[in-house]
This record gives sequence, structure tokens and C-alpha cells, in this order.
Amino acid sequence: MLTLTNHWVDQARKVPSPNFNARPDPEDISLVVIHNISLPPEEFGGPQVEAFFQNRLDPSEHPYFEEIRDLKVSAHFLIRRDGELVQFVACDQRAWHAGVSRWRDRDNCNDFALGIELEGADHVPFEDAQYRSLRALLGALIAHYPRLSNDAITGHEHIAPGRKTDPGPAFDWTRL
Repeated sequence: MLTLTNHWVDQARKVPSPNFNARPDPEDISLVVIHNISLPPEEFGGPQVEAFFQNRLDPSEHPYFEEIRDLKVSAHFLIRRDGELVQFVACDQRAWHAGVSRWRDRDNCNDFALGIELEGADHVPFEDAQYRSLRALLGALIAHYPRLSNDAITGHEHIAPGRKTDPGPAFDWTRL
């Protein structure tokens, strides 16, 4: 079972991101947003996602990196294709993952959400190891944060419709 100490998952590899700030109410962790990410798009396994969340992505490595060079984003967690769990931002802090967003009549989901990135792409099936890690992480988060529940887990596409498409049609919600 995963455990949390000071809003960090003990079993996660820590890769601190500078892209966060204080939540308006650190006790209001009441939503989990699932995303997907791959850098370059639909390529997996490299160090680029971690570099991106740490503002160290080299724009000369790939044309797409030039397009995103000025973005400052992060998530609380990344689950790699092999199931490895990486944490970038403490859960009581606001990671910059949701952007312009709305959930159940509340705007600015970053204020009250945890962001979990799955290494993947909209139309590429996710790995069994990722679903296992995701289920374990969600269980630990729901046990730790009393305002979280199974019905407060959604996709980026649901809180930013028309703007975002992740985690996409390849994500199997029934596996949660």
C-alpha cells in the first residue's frame, strides 16, 4: 500500500518542479484529474516529460519542443509506461495541470484538484502496469484526503471540453 508523508507519496520518485504555488485552501483537495502526456508526442520512455515539468526541456531536441518552450506546467504525479510513480509537486500545493477548467460549477480546478499524468497518448492503449499503479495511487489518495472519493475522478477532457482531449479514448475507465 502506498503511504503519504507531508503530502508526498513515500514510494514515489521525487522530481520537484518549480511550477506550483499555494492552494487557496490546502484542505480542499476534492478532485483528481487524469491526463496523458508524451514528449515528443506518442514517443515514450525518455527524460523529456520530467525535463518539461522542471523547465529544462531543450527546444532544439525536437520541433514540437520549440512550440511548448515557454509553457510552465506540472502535475502532482506521472505514471510511466512501466508503472513507475514519479511525484513533482506536494499534494497540498497547486500544480499547474488543468488550465482553464470547470468541475461541478467550480472554476479553476487547479485550486482543488490533484493532477495525475499517464505517460501515453489519446489513441495508444495504456499499459497494465499503469492501471495497477493508478489504482494504488488513487486508493492511497482517497484514504488520505477526506474530500476525495471515487466519483471525484475525471479526465482533463471533462473539465476542459473542447480544449483538451486527454486521457482520451484509449483510456479504459472501467479499469479503475
